[in-house]
Amino acid sequence: MKPFLSLLLAFWIARPAFPPQDDELRNHMVRKQIEERGINHRATLQAMRKVKRHLFVPLKHQKNAYDDMPLPIGYGQTISQPFMVAYMTQLLEPKVKHRVLEIGTGSGYQAAVLAEIVQQVYTIEIVKALGMQTKKKLHDLGYQNVEVITGDGYKGLPAKAPFDGIIVTAAAETIPPPLIAQLKDGGRMVIPVGASSAVQTLVLLEKRKGKVFTTDVTKVRFVPFTRDQ
Repeated sequence: MKPFLSLLLAFWIARPAFPPQDDELRNHMVRKQIEERGINHRATLQAMRKVKRHLFVPLKHQKNAYDDMPLPIGYGQTISQPFMVAYMTQLLEPKVKHRVLEIGTGSGYQAAVLAEIVQQVYTIEIVKALGMQTKKKLHDLGYQNVEVITGDGYKGLPAKAPFDGIIVTAAAETIPPPLIAQLKDGGRMVIPVGASSAVQTLVLLEKRKGKVFTTDVTKVRFVPFTRDQ
């Protein structure tokens, strides 16, 4: 093989799987898709700029990683569009000392965004193979403040409750009572509610002095909340 062809082949094999300008793409995503649509929570914006979304999607979809759309991640699941991740994070009002429970780990992108802000994230994934895959990914990326659990998210995680915030990334027909019980007084929960076959409502639930208050925020579409049979 000629030296030039050998060099070209070596470059082709060693080339990065994603363009080196991912920082530029990510900053553009935050500016155009998120800030210009009203997200102004500083910690959320910083986290969205830092977390590399292309690392949380399958290789064949990486070219669309910073587009304003959800993407399939396998197992019948999706990664939410960047704006929705930022929107739900802002609604949660996460703070540095918070402990947050996520239901529906998926690719781990939402957990990674939260982990850049809060003290500890617990995240539950019902699809065992996906949960194990994402657990390894988050570990390899250095997220030591994220604990991935495989199981039925409807039950929450009573052993680690109460939580300052709970975020649910799948649509439940009703808000699971165990999650309400595990929310700390003064805490906030963000959850899509409605049938999987219809447009759902993103609901903000707040617990204040033992009472529960809910606010319908916007219409959304999420994959269904599944349970152990």
